[in-house]
Order: sequence, then C-alpha cells, then structure tokens
Amino acid sequence: MTEPALKNPSDDKPLWTPSPERVKASQLYAFKEKLAAESGQSFPDYHSLWQWTTEHQDTFWDRLWDEAGVVGDKGGTVFQDGATMRDASFFPDSRLNYAENLLRRRDDGVAIIFRNEKGEERQITFKELYDLVSRWQQAFIKAGVSKGDRVAAYMPNTPETIIVCLAATSLGAIFSSASPDFGVQGILDRFAQIEPTVLVATDGYFYNGKTLDCLKNVKEIMPQLPGLKQTVIIPFAGTGTLDGAVMEDDFIGAFKPQEMDFTRVEFKHPLFIMFSSGTTGKPKCIVHGHGGTLLQHLKELRLHCDIKRDDAVFYFTTCGWMMWNWLITALACEATLLLFDGSPFYPDGNVLWDYTSSHDCMLFGTSAKYIDALEVFHIEPGRDFDLSALKIITSTGSPLVDKGFDFVYQKIKNDVHLASIYGGTDIISASFGLGNPISPVWRGELQGAGLATAVDIYDDAGKPIPPGAGAGELVCTKPFPSMPVKFWGDDTGEKYKGAYFEVYDNIWRHGDWVERTVHNGLIVHGRSDATLNPGGVRIGTAEIYAQVEKVEGVVESIAIGQSWDNDVRIVLFVRLKDGVALTDELIKAIKTQVRSGASPRHVPAKIIAVADIPRTKSGKITELAVRDVVHGRPVKNVEALANPEALDLYKDLKELQN
Repeated sequence: MTEPALKNPSDDKPLWTPSPERVKASQLYAFKEKLAAESGQSFPDYHSLWQWTTEHQDTFWDRLWDEAGVVGDKGGTVFQDGATMRDASFFPDSRLNYAENLLRRRDDGVAIIFRNEKGEERQITFKELYDLVSRWQQAFIKAGVSKGDRVAAYMPNTPETIIVCLAATSLGAIFSSASPDFGVQGILDRFAQIEPTVLVATDGYFYNGKTLDCLKNVKEIMPQLPGLKQTVIIPFAGTGTLDGAVMEDDFIGAFKPQEMDFTRVEFKHPLFIMFSSGTTGKPKCIVHGHGGTLLQHLKELRLHCDIKRDDAVFYFTTCGWMMWNWLITALACEATLLLFDGSPFYPDGNVLWDYTSSHDCMLFGTSAKYIDALEVFHIEPGRDFDLSALKIITSTGSPLVDKGFDFVYQKIKNDVHLASIYGGTDIISASFGLGNPISPVWRGELQGAGLATAVDIYDDAGKPIPPGAGAGELVCTKPFPSMPVKFWGDDTGEKYKGAYFEVYDNIWRHGDWVERTVHNGLIVHGRSDATLNPGGVRIGTAEIYAQVEKVEGVVESIAIGQSWDNDVRIVLFVRLKDGVALTDELIKAIKTQVRSGASPRHVPAKIIAVADIPRTKSGKITELAVRDVVHGRPVKNVEALANPEALDLYKDLKELQN
C-alpha cells in the first residue's frame, strides 16, 4: 500500500517554535526531566522521549499515575502481558472510579461555564457540581441503577449531561450518549443494543436559530428499548412534558446534597459505551474502561496539552463524539470547562470566539472543517478578539491541510501551539497523533504519536515504512491502556478481533492511511477501509442503506467517500426500478429519509443513478472497488467480483466533477 511521500519537507522551517521559557514551564518538560533523572537517560527532544516510553511502558504509566494524582488504589502490578495484545492488562490489581477523580475538587472555583445558542450563560462551581451529582446519584439508586447497568443520554452539550454521566459512573454504571440530532432509528440502532436501565433525554434543543422538539422521538424510542425502567426528561428548549416519563425536578427533587460513596472498580470495568459505525450492520458498541480512559486522557490533557488548574478549556463537540468524553476529563485537571451547544455560525461566525475570548480560553478545540469554514467566511478572530490567554488550538476529526495551518497562524494567532490530533472512538483518545508543547509545529503535520503509544506505519507485507518514504497503514505494535475492553454483545471476541487484528497478526491496524515525515511527524491521508469520514465524523454505510431501502423506487444503493475540497463527501449511487427516474423530487425524498431516520451527518452530498452495482461472488457490494475507480486508482482483487464490468459505470462521471 506504499505510495510516494505526499509531503517530505526537509528544507522548510517550522511555523511555530515554543520559546525556551515556555518549554521549561510545561508539565511535559518537568515530567521528562524527572524520567531522565530516574532512568539515567538523556532526552534531547520529544521523539527520544517518545521512543523510550514505548520501550518502558510500565515505568511511564506508573509515574503518570503518581504525577497526575490519580485517586484510587494502584495495586502492585503496573503491566501484565497476555497471550495477545487484547489480553494484556494495565494495573490489574487497582481499584478506582472515574467520577471520583473528576469530582476531587470541591471549592468555589468555576467548574463549568455554559452558553447556549441564544447567548444565555450560566456557571457552576466545583462545589455545586459535586452537590448536583450527589442528588442524581441518590435518584439513580432509588431508580434501581447499580454497578454494570447502563444509563443512556439523548442530550445536547449541557452541564446536565456531565452531571448525569458522573452520577451514573460514580455507581459503577456504564454511561452512553448520543446527540439529539439523531433520528429514531439512529438512536435505536445504538441504545437498543445496550438495553439501558434509565434513559435521560432532552425535551428539545436549539440549532441555527430554530427550536427542535425531541419529545416525539423520545416517545417512539421508549417502548423499543428492552429493559428500560425509567425515562427522565431534562427541560432545555421548553417544548413540554411526556407521558410515561418523569421530569428532572421530580426525579431528583426529594434528594439533598450529601457525601457520595464512589464505587471503586477494577481498571477494566466498563465506563463508557461508544458507537463506531460499521459498514455491514448496526454500529459496534465499543466498551471503554475506567482506568484506561482516565489515564490516557490525563496523559493527553496534562502532558500534551499542558492543561493546569483553573485553565479554561473549550471543545466544540456534541455528546455523540468522543471529544466530549475527552473534554469532560479535564475536570480531573481541576480546569474549567467551557461548554457551547448550537450552531458555530449562528448568528454569525464570531459566536465561538466571542464566547471563549470573554472567558480567557486557554485551549480552543475544533475540527479542520470549522477552520476551513472560517476562511471561507472571512472570519479573522485574531483581528476582532482578545486572544491573549489562548495557548493551544487543537484540530481533529479530519486532517488539517497546509492552508488550514497557514490560516491559524495568519488570521487567529501567530504565537499559538497548533496541535493537529488524531485517534478516534475506537481508542477514546487522540494518542495515535498528538501535539506536544516542547517541539516545533511543521506545516501540514501532526507533531507525533502520543507518549507510550507504539505507533508505526506498515506496508502491505507488514514491514515498517521509514520516515519520508511514503504512506501506509497506521498500526500500533504494543498494548495501550485505552484499548477497548470489549465490544458489547461480542461474547466470543470475534468482532473485536476482526475490527483491528485481522490484517496483521497481533498488531492493531487502525484503518487509516498515514505517512511519517522526516521530522518524525505524521500526515493522515484518510481511511484505508470502507468507513466514510465526512468532516471527520465516521459513518457506517449500513446506516445509510437501511434508510435508502425505505424509499419507493430504489432497488439498492452503494455509498462511498469521495475526496473533495480538502475533505470527504458522501456520494450515494442508486439503482432504480425500471421506469423510475432520479428526479429532484426523488433526490429530496432520499435525503429527507436519511436525515430523519439516521442523522444529518449521514445525508449524501451527491446522489447518482447507476445501472448496476459491483459485488463479490458471495454477493457483497464492493465499496472499496467503487471508491478506487472514482479516485482513478487500480482496483485490487478484480477476480473476486461477480460482475467486474459494472466498475466501468463509475469511471469519469461528470456528476463527480462539481
């Protein structure tokens, strides 16, 4: 799979280099110096430190536990190897609780600042946060929630979602969330698999100047969730009440704040269930544990992003993206969370900068797509706002291209640490590609892999590709704490193995095409499998097909991601019944069905009629082959196709040129 390097800048200059003072003031530098003193090693740069930590993982994670002040019983063993990567264990004797670590601070410092799309703000102190979580914890106990039960949230990005999460996980229950823009089927495809004991849902939300009611969806969802005992409605948009559900005030009203008992659990005890969109069926339910999530996030937040006590941290995210989980862990750094829910361009493109600059935001987290949009709409935050407190901008979701780097340094701030980061739902972190505060930033590059994460780039034969020699599959060759505990319902582990370990024996394959540069940085070129990734949101094609099949006149369809305008757009090819034409009305009907049944993210940018869809001899449609044809690449394994002549229908299509 190796291709010539798309970028190998050996004679250019970095866009940003941290000052010596800034380097020495960072938590990463202090941590590096301690490791150097203890080990007798010299770490002249980040790459040498990274290399050492991949070879001494037990020492690294042991020191991180202590330096981060993890609350819990560490036990005597740091790492226990297993027969395979999946069987390895970190801190197998430990007992800890994620929520207890996030609620360690209980003073009048500000824990959360929230602004909605209407510009309304409110603040919650650390003491108030603890007290609110305490009331919800008591209510959950009364509702029958206990260790191992699931609590699902169909919620916007509000403080209440965090409170519900911490109350559930404080009991050892498992939390899972989805944003309210998902339709009924999209929610059922996720939550019905995990059978929550309690569903917490919003009455509605605001987006782009509109008030959107969620109660109709909740009413339809409730009877289709097996084992559901209670539904709680949290008023946000003021759209009403719902028969069969209890309102928040009635659910927690009888309980007063009190000292909480935190259920300390084993390191791998399930904490979150995240949903990764598969290409052949319902989304996979990826289970992440208390210890792995907490330690991985603390590493990234403290060492890679240099977040300290009282720093204001912002990420533009929904509760359906793992960056929400990443953001809330900053409470364990005793930092202040800046939450925003709504459109980032309503009433105009300055809304997020007005909000974050007014609260001295230290970290501004966003997506590459948002940065591109700022440039398109000629938004210049550095000109119009006081960004003196801003130290780091993180960008993830999709690769940040060269012009995005230029825009940040030219139009936002020239002295800022721009960290293009990369990981995903599968690892509930960004540790496959992170920034660090002690190294230069090079145009178009991620600074490197996360500490103690043994990332490499392999060719088709499973051989490492040297820096500057081209792109290949990103792999991880050693265990890491935030590997999934399991897939929910995957009792044999076959789905887990198939997702990551089918291509290279006992080596994690992430499914992305990446190259390592001569600076030991990384450039991510996109997916190497059939998963769609528009705007950095991973989408399974099966969820699209399930909706398209409901549209009268459509026989079958195939969806691919087309590289377009420095991003990926979804292209849907449809085979229609005899005599049916792809009219504007039919296109609208397809998009409406996908939007309402799945989510707005699943809606294709292009819909094109074709006479045939290529498939394998076993009857499976071949998305990868179609994608290769559309991009002008040779198709592998043509001999496996039952109708290879169908590929000619996808060559040089005029509809794909605009």
